[in-house]
Amino acid sequence: MSTLLPPIVPPAPKMHATDLPTWRLIRDLLRDLLSVIPDRAFDEMLLRRRALGIDTILVNDPEGIRHILTTNPDNYGRPMVFRRVSRPVTGEGLILAEGAEWRRQRRLLAPIFTPATVSSLLPHFAEAATGLIRCLEGTLQANLFVTFHLASLDAVLKALFSLPHAARSAQLAGIVRGYLKGPGRPNILDVFAKSETAFEFASGARRRFQKEWNAVVDDVVTDRRRVSRADPHRDLLDLLLAARDPETGEALADTEIRDQCATMIVVGYEPTARLLFWASYLVALAQNEQDKLRAEIARFPPHCVSKLDDLQNWPRLRRTLLEALRLYPPTPFMTREAVADDVISGEPVRAGTLVLISPWVLHRHRKFWDNPTAFMPDRFADRTPPWTSGPFMPFGGGPRICIGASFGMVEAQIMLATLLSRFRITYNEPRPVMPVATPFMAPRHEPMFGLERV
Repeated sequence: MSTLLPPIVPPAPKMHATDLPTWRLIRDLLRDLLSVIPDRAFDEMLLRRRALGIDTILVNDPEGIRHILTTNPDNYGRPMVFRRVSRPVTGEGLILAEGAEWRRQRRLLAPIFTPATVSSLLPHFAEAATGLIRCLEGTLQANLFVTFHLASLDAVLKALFSLPHAARSAQLAGIVRGYLKGPGRPNILDVFAKSETAFEFASGARRRFQKEWNAVVDDVVTDRRRVSRADPHRDLLDLLLAARDPETGEALADTEIRDQCATMIVVGYEPTARLLFWASYLVALAQNEQDKLRAEIARFPPHCVSKLDDLQNWPRLRRTLLEALRLYPPTPFMTREAVADDVISGEPVRAGTLVLISPWVLHRHRKFWDNPTAFMPDRFADRTPPWTSGPFMPFGGGPRICIGASFGMVEAQIMLATLLSRFRITYNEPRPVMPVATPFMAPRHEPMFGLERV
């Protein structure tokens, strides 16, 4: 007689019974945003605080979130700290664009992420997944955090740039990972900066990164321009080179092309790599769930996938990825700054207030989820989560929802299905893998996973 196993509750930072004193808040805020959240955040709809003269409000109410992201988005701009850490990576690309310029860029990039286009990219995802398996063959242990970064970046270079450069993948991944671990992390000067150029004396590492990063992305674009392709599918660079300003008819400048390519490289691989890591960690802890996944994949092996509809043969795999996104959203916090006075969920908000939306909190909120800290993929069996502002928003929400959400989900399904069809993933280290917001969701340390050939 089988026994129903209790769900796995993965490790998470301690929740504080009361709000931290200001000195601890400032100290811990720059180390890890997850570590400063009070327990009451997971019960209440709005939390207000004032520290060092700055008003903040954490919004958990779905209607309030919809107001911020959809109804009145022009009143809530990106705060200076976000611009300071993002600009070296994305330049003038989609992430930091505002108003009419953002709408122009969004229209420009949208064709690359239509269902028809994503479907045409399936062979690229499959090829990258095969490269992932080749990389792991003959190994008993692997750092999957690094491995997934390389494999996801390889998929992006193949799918968006038609460039099968494994060596280039390693170079790009190393540069970005170094930035996110070092100068890309917000510091106390970013908190108090009034402009992107303030405190220039402390920005040397970011300037050096930006120079190196721009040079490498320029090389990717140059390499792709040299390639003569018979493939009728238009990749990202095809679209950018063919784009014309609807008013002037002018083509995009080389710097615009570079910035959009840089943006798509990072948003195309970074969230997917982290999703794959956390999903692997969860199924390593919950071997019974991993067995169910492997049985599902065996009934419809990855090599049989030829169109998007084929992925419907893996409903449990999709639910597992959704649950991984719930427990470990790629971007655990979104921050906006109120431009003018407003009202959110009946609460007055003054101009200058920092408005926080936290998928990490929303996805573990006790009013929205049963047993919210447990790994329970079947909670998504009867619900198809919309990618909108609400209690489930791993890709952001509103008009600025991540343009590559479907791209990343399809890629993740192909990658994880291929991996589980070849290996059992285990985790036997005594040290738990703790999440940390830096600003993407990352593990506090990069663990080694066991791999057993199946």
